[in-house]
Amino acid sequence: MTTLLQSNIEYLKGVGPPRGELMRKELDVHTFSDLLKYYPFRYVDRSIIHKIREITPQTQYIQLKGQLTGFKQVGDKRQKRLIATFRDETGEIELVWFQSVDFILKTLKAKTDYIVFGKPTVFNGHYNIPHPDIELFTDEIKTAGKGLQPVYSSSEKAKKRNLDSRGISRLVQTLFLQIKEKDLPEFMPPEILNKYKLISRYQAMLNIHFPKNEKLLHEATRRLKFEELFLIQLQMLKVKSNRGKISKGFIFEKIDNKFDLFYKELLKFELTGAQKRVLKEIRKDTLSGRQMNRLLQGDVGSGKTIVALITMLMAIDNGFQACMMAPTEILANQHYESIMEALRGANLEVALLTGNVKGKARKFILENLAEGKIDILIGTHALIEDGVIFKNLGLVVIDEQHRFGVEQRAKMWNKNEKPPHILVMTATPIPRTLAMTIYGDLDVSVIDELPPGRKPIRTIHRTDADRLRVFGFLKEEIQKGRQVYIVYPLIEESETLDLKHLMDGYESISRAFPMPNYHVSIVHGRMRPADKDFEMQRFVRGETDIMVATTVIEVGVNVPNASVMIIENAERFGLSQLHQLRGRVGRGAEQSFCILMTGHKLSNESKQRISVMCQTNDGFIIAEEDLKLRGPGDLEGTRQSGTVNLRLADLVADGTILEAARTTAYELIETDPSLSKPEHQPLLRYVEEGSKEHIWGKIS
Repeated sequence: MTTLLQSNIEYLKGVGPPRGELMRKELDVHTFSDLLKYYPFRYVDRSIIHKIREITPQTQYIQLKGQLTGFKQVGDKRQKRLIATFRDETGEIELVWFQSVDFILKTLKAKTDYIVFGKPTVFNGHYNIPHPDIELFTDEIKTAGKGLQPVYSSSEKAKKRNLDSRGISRLVQTLFLQIKEKDLPEFMPPEILNKYKLISRYQAMLNIHFPKNEKLLHEATRRLKFEELFLIQLQMLKVKSNRGKISKGFIFEKIDNKFDLFYKELLKFELTGAQKRVLKEIRKDTLSGRQMNRLLQGDVGSGKTIVALITMLMAIDNGFQACMMAPTEILANQHYESIMEALRGANLEVALLTGNVKGKARKFILENLAEGKIDILIGTHALIEDGVIFKNLGLVVIDEQHRFGVEQRAKMWNKNEKPPHILVMTATPIPRTLAMTIYGDLDVSVIDELPPGRKPIRTIHRTDADRLRVFGFLKEEIQKGRQVYIVYPLIEESETLDLKHLMDGYESISRAFPMPNYHVSIVHGRMRPADKDFEMQRFVRGETDIMVATTVIEVGVNVPNASVMIIENAERFGLSQLHQLRGRVGRGAEQSFCILMTGHKLSNESKQRISVMCQTNDGFIIAEEDLKLRGPGDLEGTRQSGTVNLRLADLVADGTILEAARTTAYELIETDPSLSKPEHQPLLRYVEEGSKEHIWGKIS
């Protein structure tokens, strides 16, 4: 039975088929329910109108009342902009539009009262307001009183069909004339509403769109943020609870010869306290009888691979095979070589399977794998192919898991009748609030200690004026026998320009570091894989002093002898990527350096990023700062991980609400895992409907 809120948007009075199609394409509003959840992004108190003379450098947003006294168009057809002079009794300010100039010019009238809302900026020593909200000062506005008026985001195409903020607001008003409280029934259990003093759904929806005052707006926002985060947490914890019951896991009850030999004789260093703690957590999982699904977070160089290897030895001691999947051939090769080195003398069969392994070699590996003669298989996406059959797969380790799609990862679970234990690893530190939202259905382990003897990387900011001094420093490091990375940005939108920038950089480096005294190699994404691998291996073997590269070296090169990382145009990288790149050095015992090269002029955000990088090596602090600066949707990997796009909640600002929502969801699942109690039935129905609608964040 279709409810009123499930009605297609064109059936709302004032919409119709053409505008309905536009709302679907431009605003992603398909139904009455979608429009109800198309929340305002800010509110304007129409009772507060400022004067132009009150604008100061500290002014964030301002509402003005005045008249347009003149217009001028600047530039050619390709880069045309419209400048209007707006005046009140205290002065004048320019309003500037860079888009839809002809359309806007047709709609504006001189010597007519307008209300303008926008953010003042300074250009050539004068204030202006780019792309302001502007509307006629009508009788409706005069009588609006002190009510907070909603402001909705829109698109240029939608605005041309009167679907600007005011147009959307009118449609929401029309919708509220049709829906009653019964159309928005309460699903939140009474004990939760009472505990957190949450207002009803209907009141929350009404006051998020048309708040009578600040207090009601706050109450509506709090209720809807809590609801949004609570439903995400509940769904993921429900998945986790069900998996714990359904997905019976292999029991690794023995710690036997392979583990003991490695731990007591082959392991050349003492594990850190963090590594030991994580291994205890994994051991507990593999003895529980439930399938392990654990996320292992740890900064670059924290020793995740050793933890993964020891876990694989637990599987082997109990008669199982193990595999490790890496996102690139370089990284798979690196894991293979380091694991072979670590297991020298252990009498174990380890094989490498990538797209480059073909013919007889591939057939040999696949046959031995199916017969159980291979203990550990390391590889790339090649591992998920149908022809790769294990005799008894007990553990899957996935490195840099965010680089694999959900479907790709899921194929590994089907390599056995009973799903193997899963350990997914990432060197991209994830802020706690984001981890709770994206990976809420996994158990999370963190290695927050670096191995002893590692010196913190010194990070320094330098500008183009310091380049000769930087080159002199590089020559000193190379004379000590060290190696250097120089990384250039490569951004898809302007790949040709960036590649030219890389080649220009390579030529200038080659001139500054001429042969035969110095050897320079180059690596970028447009090279053939064989050529790229050849250059990488030359650098790994120490045959070249400097590697000029794009971010292809971000993951996958382990050269302990490399002591300097130069990042050109560092302002063009995000914090997490800068931190990942920096992690390519500092892998040996010598002091390492990361030099961030930029131009002189930097935006405030770029300055903040550079400052954070110079102040800390802690990946989790950097990740938190990145979350604040960029938001969760932009952080590497979150979209691939199936994270829900939050409509209202903010993972930075609403950490306290998230904690309360997760605690509440956990307590509810603990007491009523299937939500079968009568008072939880409305919630169960709502969650089941929601799971059809959304992609809830999960790994498997």
